[in-house]
Amino acid sequence: MPAHDPAPDQAPAPDPAPQGPTLHLVKLCVGVERPEELERWQALRAERARAAGADPRPRHLTRMRPRRADELLAGGSLYWVMKGAILARQRILALEDATGEDGAPRCAIVLDPALIRTAPAPRRAFQGWRYLRADEAPPDLDAGAEGDAALPPALAEALAALGVR
Repeated sequence: MPAHDPAPDQAPAPDPAPQGPTLHLVKLCVGVERPEELERWQALRAERARAAGADPRPRHLTRMRPRRADELLAGGSLYWVMKGAILARQRILALEDATGEDGAPRCAIVLDPALIRTAPAPRRAFQGWRYLRADEAPPDLDAGAEGDAALPPALAEALAALGVR
């Protein structure tokens, strides 16, 4: 056996991690004011999907497929804007071809079911989605943290809207 081949009982080395910076998406969460509402809505849709024998993971359909897919799939998240501020994120697991209810081609952004709360970050209204660089993304809130994370959500959002946080 040549010296460069792995031993038969050893698995090959895993592929290296994707190179380049991680990129995220920002999207308005229309009709939802709080992360808990989004969790309930996604849980209901997952339950329906399971009953129909379909993939229960949350997905968001969009008209345009992100051109920077490799950067998004290298650990990127979809950051949700609710009531004028980013309040939560979900990790992007995949981008899949899909068909909308109108029969038009769409892109399904497949998300991790875990909804992660973030420090509120004000955002003006926009259509569609926008790219968000990793260094511009708001930090996650640690559920057991002291200080800012312990503020009531309404107060944290009000402070963010004023640009205090």
